[in-house]
Amino acid sequence: MERSITDDAESYVRSLLDAWLAPNPGECLACYLDRVLERYDCDGDLRFAAHYRDLVAPRATQLERRLEASGGYCDCEVLGNAVQPAWHLWSTSRELELDGRTIVLEAEPPEGMPPCAGVRRGSTQPCVHWHRMRRPRVPYR
Repeated sequence: MERSITDDAESYVRSLLDAWLAPNPGECLACYLDRVLERYDCDGDLRFAAHYRDLVAPRATQLERRLEASGGYCDCEVLGNAVQPAWHLWSTSRELELDGRTIVLEAEPPEGMPPCAGVRRGSTQPCVHWHRMRRPRVPYR
């Protein structure tokens, strides 16, 4: 049985989507989400985080619960509530010298993130370009 042009087109588009959604070698979850969410909208769930887990860290069975406990109930909230760009990437706009110490009064997050610094295979931890945001521990549901 011959394949139709529609089947060929769908297969081609699916292969492109798989390539675009594939995590880069050594890419951390936060960098992956940042990269993917630049291209695709958040659907209000953790589909990209789950996709990353399935491909990179299948043993991280509690990933969604851990992200939700950190305030990341969807992919974009992971970047807004669970992790933030590391302080060394922020630019300061106002500083104060006090007793020989520099105190930052205002700082701006980076406009864009540098390439991922990498993590070991199987890890869902952020690379050094991200910090986990401090939150009170909420027990898993």
